[in-house]
Amino acid sequence: MGSLLCKGLPKRVRCCAEMRLRSGSSDSGGAAESRGIRGRFQNFLRGNRSPTKTTAAPDGPLPVAEEQPEVIYTFKDYLDLQQFSDASQLLIEDEKQLFPLSSESQPLQDWDGEVEALHSKRQDLEAAILKTVRLSLSKEVAQEALASAVAAMCKEQDQDVLWMQQTRAQKPEWRPAKLRDKHDKELKALVEDRMDNPDAQCSSAEAAKGSSIQTDVWAMGRQLKQDLGTVAEVVVKCYPKELDICNFYTLLFHHVFGARLRKIAEFGLDDNDCTFILRWVNEYYPQILQRPNLCERMTTEGLGKLLPPSLLQPLEEQYMTKQEADMTTYIEKVLHEAKQTWIGGEMPKTDDGCFVSETAYDIIQVVNGAVKTAELVLADRTKAQGLTSLLQEHLRRYKGFLEEVLRSNKSNTVPTVKANLHCIQQLSHVLVTKSHLFPEDVRANCLFTLKEIQQSAHNYLLNPVHAELKPLYRKLSTDWLKGANFKKLLDTIESKSADMQGLAAASHQELMGRFHLDVSVEYVKKLIRVDKLKDGVKQREACLRLKSDADKLHQLFSKMGSREEWLKDVFIRIAELFKLQDLAAVQMHVASMGTSNPDITEKHVSAILKLKANFSKANRLTVKETLRDTLESTPTDTSTSENTHVFFSLVPV
Repeated sequence: MGSLLCKGLPKRVRCCAEMRLRSGSSDSGGAAESRGIRGRFQNFLRGNRSPTKTTAAPDGPLPVAEEQPEVIYTFKDYLDLQQFSDASQLLIEDEKQLFPLSSESQPLQDWDGEVEALHSKRQDLEAAILKTVRLSLSKEVAQEALASAVAAMCKEQDQDVLWMQQTRAQKPEWRPAKLRDKHDKELKALVEDRMDNPDAQCSSAEAAKGSSIQTDVWAMGRQLKQDLGTVAEVVVKCYPKELDICNFYTLLFHHVFGARLRKIAEFGLDDNDCTFILRWVNEYYPQILQRPNLCERMTTEGLGKLLPPSLLQPLEEQYMTKQEADMTTYIEKVLHEAKQTWIGGEMPKTDDGCFVSETAYDIIQVVNGAVKTAELVLADRTKAQGLTSLLQEHLRRYKGFLEEVLRSNKSNTVPTVKANLHCIQQLSHVLVTKSHLFPEDVRANCLFTLKEIQQSAHNYLLNPVHAELKPLYRKLSTDWLKGANFKKLLDTIESKSADMQGLAAASHQELMGRFHLDVSVEYVKKLIRVDKLKDGVKQREACLRLKSDADKLHQLFSKMGSREEWLKDVFIRIAELFKLQDLAAVQMHVASMGTSNPDITEKHVSAILKLKANFSKANRLTVKETLRDTLESTPTDTSTSENTHVFFSLVPV
C-alpha cells in the first residue's frame, strides 16, 4: 500500500514519504507512536487485521482454520516485558535506517525528530538494563530478565564494534555506547554497596560476639560468601562463557573487601582484633574461595592476599610478639610449679605404679597448640615455627632445675628424677615424630639438651648400681673362659633391677637400654685385657664363650626391659674374629665391622687381634689398613644415622 502511494516520486522524496508513513500521520494517534518506527510502518502496511471465521457445510470441504491476528510488539511492550534483547534489536534496526552504514547512502538529516526519539528510547533501554544488572544479586529480578539484559548488552557491544570499523559513514552521537563499561561500573558500585550495607544473616556463634570491628568484618564476610554463591549458582547462567562473570565478580569482591580491611588495619588494632584480621586474611577468606561451588568456576590463584605486605608484616609481628609472651608466661608457670612441688617435698604423681609428671604434657600442649594456630593465622609454617625457638631457652632452664634436683639429697629426689625421665621421653618423642613443628636447628638443639638431661638422670640412677658391680667387673678378666664370675655378675644385676622400678614403660625401656650398654662396654673393656689365646683351639673356645655370654646378657636385659638387641651382634662379631684364622677372612670380617660400627678404630681392632697369639704383627698391620680404607668410605658422624649405634668409642684402649 505504502509502496503504491509513494510510487512515481523521486528516490529521496520517496524515502522521506515512506519514513513519514512509518512514523504515522496526525490521524494515527498515540497508539501508533508507541510502537516505534518499525512498528508504525508495519501497522501502516498491514492495517488493522480483524479475525475472520469460515464454516463449511456438513457435507462440504474441511473447515478453514480461523485466522489469528498477528501480534506486533512495540519497543515499550518489550521494555515492559523485560525482553531487553528484543527491544535492543528493534532500536538497532531503526538505527540502521536512520544512519546507513553504506557511504553511498546519506543519513536523513531532516528527520531530527526521529533521531531524538530513538536516542530517548536508547536511554530508556540503557537505564532498564543497568537497573536489572544492579538487582542481579537480589531476588527482585527474574533470571530470564537478567539474561535478556546481558544479551542486549552484547548486541550493543557488537554494534559499537561495527561502528568503530566505519571510517566514512556518519555515526550516531551515542556510538560507541560503551554499555559494557557502564555494566562493569554498575557491578563495582553494587559490590561496594553490598559490602557497606550487608544484610546476610549471622549463622555463627563466634560471629555473634566480639568487638565492633569483628562484627563488621563478619558481616562483610557473610555477605561476600552469600553473594559469590549466588554468582556461581544463578548469575553465571545469564552470561555467555566468554564474559567470565564469576571471576569478574570474584575480583570485585576481593578488591572491595581488601580495601575495607586495609582501612581497618591502618587504624591500629588490639591483640584480639589483630589476630582476627589475620585469620580472615589467611584462613576464613581462603576457605570461602575453596568451597566446591566456587572453586569449580573461579580462579583464585592470582588474587593475592587481602592485605599488602606493608600492612601484613606489622600485624604478623604484633601477633608473634603476643604469642611468644603468652607461651613464655605459660611455660615459666609450668616449670615454677614443678620446682615448687619438689622443693616442698611432695612426691610426684603415680600412674599404674609409675612416677609421672605433667610438666612435659603441659609444655607439649602449649607448643603444639601455639604452632598449629600460628600456622593457620599466618598461613606460613616457617613463620609459625619461629615460636618454638623459645623452647631452647626453656629447656635450658628445665635442665638447670633438674641438675639442682640431682645435687640434692631430698627424700623425693629419686621419684622426682624418675618422673622427669618420663617428661624427657615425651618431649623427645614430640621432637622426633612432629618435626614439622620445629625448624631443624631448633629441633636438633632441643634434642641435644634433652639427651644431656637424660644422661645425667640415667647416671644418677645407675651410678650406685655400677659402684656395687665394679668388683665383679674387675674379676671378668680373670679365669674368663670358665664363666663363674660372669654368672655372679648376672645374678647381681638381676637383684638390682628392683631399685629401678617406678618408671613409665618407655622411660624404663630407655634406662634398661642404657644399663645394658654400660654392662656390655665394661665386659669388652675387660675382654681386651684377658690373657692371650695361644692357639686355634683356645680361640674357638673363646668364640663359643663370648657367644654364650652375649646370649645370656641379652636374655637378662630383655627380661628387664632393654630393647638394645644390636649389642648382642657386637659381641658375636668380636667372637667371630677370634675364630677366623685366614688373613683374607679376617680382613673381610673387620671391613664388615667397620661398616656396621663406624666408631671402631684401628686401636680397637689391634687390641682384639693381639689376643690371637698366633696372628702376626704384619697381619695386624694389613688388617688395620683394610679397616682404614673401610672407615674412609664410611660416614663417621654417627649422630646423623638412626641405624648407627655408638659402642667402641665408649671402650678406651
